[in-house]
Amino acid sequence: MSNTTSRPAVKSALFLTISLSLAMYFTFAAVQGDFGLFRRIEIEAETRALEAEKAQLEMVVAEMQNKTHRLSEDYLDLDLLDERARNVLGLIRVDEIVIR
Repeated sequence: MSNTTSRPAVKSALFLTISLSLAMYFTFAAVQGDFGLFRRIEIEAETRALEAEKAQLEMVVAEMQNKTHRLSEDYLDLDLLDERARNVLGLIRVDEIVIR
């Protein structure tokens, strides 16, 4: 007769063990899995870094667009043109002395 009372206890223990194991697995996956909490924090940090880099690159693009506009036919900045001629072509003015 003791055999019939031990079977429900074994089934209950087995059910409890399986349930606890599944709960622990899903908790672990929710925290450290590919879509877990730690991965989300990494992605947010990466997003902030990429947004900062994007802002920096947008500033560089705006600066280039400004220089391009200043060298266009519609709006010619003579100082910028003189600077570019010196840097690219190595030109100097007549009244300047070059020291190497």
